[in-house]
Amino acid sequence: MNELPVRKNIRLENFDYSNTGYYFITICTRDRQNLLCDSIIVGQGLCSCRLLAAGEIAQTELLELTKRYNHIRIDKYVIMPNHVHAVIAVERREQSPHPTMMDIIYAYKSITTKRYNRIFEKTGRTLWQSRFHDHIIRNESEYLHIWQYIDNNLAKWNEDCYYN
Repeated sequence: MNELPVRKNIRLENFDYSNTGYYFITICTRDRQNLLCDSIIVGQGLCSCRLLAAGEIAQTELLELTKRYNHIRIDKYVIMPNHVHAVIAVERREQSPHPTMMDIIYAYKSITTKRYNRIFEKTGRTLWQSRFHDHIIRNESEYLHIWQYIDNNLAKWNEDCYYN
């Protein structure tokens, strides 16, 4: 099974989410609808997913986050049919205030939703679920495990905990 453990607490208590570190983020579409990509192709050791319009927006805006927040870096990501996985590195700077991971992800969700609604001439449609999953990567072993998980995610889509 290609799953990561699900935490019961939404956020780690007493942790400063603007701290330097690596974060594994998962953001799901509303009702886990397959809006981001389709046609997962697995073969010869390669996997690909044809991005739909919402997936193109999700990918573009994910990469644009590094321009909006110059203290972050997207180390790794994958766009799946109904969710996005990303490893985000935060390098704390002396600037203030320090946006938290929640601030960054909510900005991302807002921007992508507005672009999606503009393209499809919708009003008030929510592209994403209200929450997101985060995991603070504590060591190199976890980092490498998550990196491999993201790499293998498309190939194991039918076993993924977000598959529907």
